[in-house]
Amino acid sequence: MDRAFYSEIKKILTNARNKVYQTANFAMVEAYWQIGKSIVEEQNGEERAEYGTGLLKELSKQMTQDFGRGFTVANLKNMR
Repeated sequence: MDRAFYSEIKKILTNARNKVYQTANFAMVEAYWQIGKSIVEEQNGEERAEYGTGLLKELSKQMTQDFGRGFTVANLKNMR
């Protein structure tokens, strides 16, 4: 097999994978932003409201059960 041919095939696949990673990354950033916006709206903009603290703990627990790691209270606060 010609090296140039294989290099071209490899380049096509590498470019496609990079596009997928970029698209997925953008979608996750957008999702985290929307989650943060929803949290702020649910808390009526209050950062340390008693309800807000409980809300983040409960949300973290449920999201971790449904989606796995990465949804700690600290991470949810960062999304906020």
